Amino acid sequence: MQSKSYSFNHLDELVAQQSSFVEFAPSLLIVYAAPSFFENDDLYSVLKALNINFIGCSTAGEIVNKQVSNNSISLVAIRFETNANVKIYTQRIDDMCTSFETGVALSSSIEKAELKGIYLLSPGLGVNGSALINGLSEHLPASIGVSGGLAGDNGDFNATYVLGPEGISSSNVVAVGFYGEHLQFGYGASGGWRSFGPARQITRAKENVLCELDDKPALDIYKHYLGEYAKDLPSIGLLFPFEKLSETGQPTGLIRTILGVEENDKTLVLAGDVSEQQYLRLMHASSDDLIDGATAAVKIATLNYSAQDSHQLALITSCVGRKLVMGDRVEEEIEEVERFLPQDTAIAGFYSYGELCPFSDGAKCELHNQTLTIMLLREIL
Repeated sequence: MQSKSYSFNHLDELVAQQSSFVEFAPSLLIVYAAPSFFENDDLYSVLKALNINFIGCSTAGEIVNKQVSNNSISLVAIRFETNANVKIYTQRIDDMCTSFETGVALSSSIEKAELKGIYLLSPGLGVNGSALINGLSEHLPASIGVSGGLAGDNGDFNATYVLGPEGISSSNVVAVGFYGEHLQFGYGASGGWRSFGPARQITRAKENVLCELDDKPALDIYKHYLGEYAKDLPSIGLLFPFEKLSETGQPTGLIRTILGVEENDKTLVLAGDVSEQQYLRLMHASSDDLIDGATAAVKIATLNYSAQDSHQLALITSCVGRKLVMGDRVEEEIEEVERFLPQDTAIAGFYSYGELCPFSDGAKCELHNQTLTIMLLREIL
């Protein structure tokens, strides 16, 4: 396998490289770009003209090698050297309430023979990511790893976009199936956030809407903890997520971000499902904490990933909340990932509104928030 990563500030720069893409003859193009590039069909038209499989999404920041950019186009071209191949699947999601059904329909459409892994891109708004992944798992073998993320729009929470063979859409989920016995994957996910305050029991919730904690309105409790920061809700919620605990108060490793607030109902809209009788605890982090989390993620991803002198690709999905916390230091978490990878590794990815990845190789895919996730891909010749 060979892969190449590119970064463009303007669409014209990508157009100027069209001949080199055709010459490289990739099996797949993955595009991560600022929302402005999805507001018309120009980007889609350029990619369609290449006659190459492609997918992509809007972001809250684009990653190429060690660089994090805003308002750019990040593109990775992947070419297989054996009989490995990809197939692209698309499923429309009507609204958040149909997220599970959308996942089920998508998994039903995916060919299973010789399937080795799935990379999925979803809208970042109007979707329940955990329900989507639970639905997707309905008809997939447990051995198939799923990774990817939810599209972003630079933290504005207005409109997110997904790109595929059928065009640009704010309501399509697109998945790439990777096929072939020579493909090898590695997965890792870690956050680095620290918990504070008491654990509070979820006494009323419906899917991803948190209604009550300890029999009190969830929004009232959250505002109490935030103090003067509460005036900046919901955006400030990216800096103070919840740790998700089990019914016995034990850590699950999952984090849930606040996506919205309902003042009239005094409820919090979370990025993924929570269940009554489970517990939640507030979290915060420093830049150093999050960089340590990136270190943990890449160590997990490479733990069972046989070391060979072959080219590999690392696709990173990291949360927009991490980017906000780290500010000018955001590239340090990508540099930390690179430090633990072989030299011949191409790196690409994006800052998202939700990260999809198993905790480790062989584990079930989960919706993560405030987490850095890694999918490693290599072709064994």
